[in-house]
Amino acid sequence: MREVRIALLDADVNYVVAKNFIKRVKEKSLGSKITKSVSAGDQFIKIVHDELQELMGGEEAKLNVDRPSSVILLCGLQGSGKTTQAVKLAHFLQKKKKRVLIAACDIQRPAAIDQLEVLGAQVEVPIHANRTQKSPIKIAKEACERAKKEAFDVLIVDTAGRLHLDEELMKELEKIKQATAPHEVLFVANAATGQDAVKTAKEFDSRIAITGTILTMLDGNTRAGAAISIRDVTGKPLKFEGTGEKITDFQQFNPESMADRILGMGDTINLTKKMQEHVSELEAKKLEKKLRKATFTYDDFLQQMRSIKKMGPIKSLLQMVPGFSEMGNVETSDEKIGKIEAMILSMTLDERLGTKEFTHSRRLRVSLGSGTSLNEVNRMVKSFKQLKQMMKKMPGFKKKCAHASDIKDQLQGMGGFKEKFGNFI
Repeated sequence: MREVRIALLDADVNYVVAKNFIKRVKEKSLGSKITKSVSAGDQFIKIVHDELQELMGGEEAKLNVDRPSSVILLCGLQGSGKTTQAVKLAHFLQKKKKRVLIAACDIQRPAAIDQLEVLGAQVEVPIHANRTQKSPIKIAKEACERAKKEAFDVLIVDTAGRLHLDEELMKELEKIKQATAPHEVLFVANAATGQDAVKTAKEFDSRIAITGTILTMLDGNTRAGAAISIRDVTGKPLKFEGTGEKITDFQQFNPESMADRILGMGDTINLTKKMQEHVSELEAKKLEKKLRKATFTYDDFLQQMRSIKKMGPIKSLLQMVPGFSEMGNVETSDEKIGKIEAMILSMTLDERLGTKEFTHSRRLRVSLGSGTSLNEVNRMVKSFKQLKQMMKKMPGFKKKCAHASDIKDQLQGMGGFKEKFGNFI
């Protein structure tokens, strides 16, 4: 319990929240029966995991955008990333087949409208802006009228950053809310600010009644203390999280996923979502068939590499895999994938399909054609063969693992999955 308390406080969790959490875990742990097939330590971790998940809301919170011309109002401090999150949220909704309009109501910050227009153009989201209008309330009203007239599914209102202590700006925000009658009021908080984000979220909630939070800057080494505290202090769900700088680095907040990450269990939930988004079911079935028949070629390998690149940086993907979160030395893995792509593209069709033996002279030609060394080509060929052997055993993997406790044995039986994959990247 002492280790859990230190871990929570180290993660910048509010002291009162941590104290109450420890109390609940202790009550559930003491006196509970130990399951024979599970160690007491593992059972304790399961209790901590379940309580963490419950503390952050239990399940994914849904966004209320089912009505025609639904309005989402974004608010928060200066520099919390509202403008970027507005475009990320718009892109997220676009993938859900929604027509989105963004209202540029931040007239306080220089070039805020320009930033919104540049980012919006990247994902083809229309921006409603009025550079001659000095009232953000009137701009918001104009945007609402346009959204209804042009039958947009969702209107996102981007507002200026403000301190909760600035009475004039807070009143302005209240008027914008009255003018737009939003279905969602989302507070945008920077996870790196820790307890300050929690206090501010509470103040904003008391003034304009937020319906949820978008937590930004959850990439890198940022702890999830703010995520745990905001949900407990405000009683409002965390709905989205920004995990990087790119427009695509945005996802629904999942309490189970966050509990996994806090306890170093990876993030299989969001990894599965990414795979479903970038790899179709038909492609997956074709690949499985090839693996079963041992007909996996360099062309298939290249296709898989390209699919992985679409999913994001390798380092962030590895952190989602249980047991890989602490892996270092992967900073150049994206560059290595680029080299592998160049090597395979330098092969002849027969070499890619494996109908010709990949002799020394052929490897030398590929190294010259791809701008890589002979050693790099040899390593790639060796890694491909190891990966092919390992993946032949993968289709039956789930069937063999009848219980979670068997997974470790199965991985060891596959010849050191982590070691080979780690060397490969």
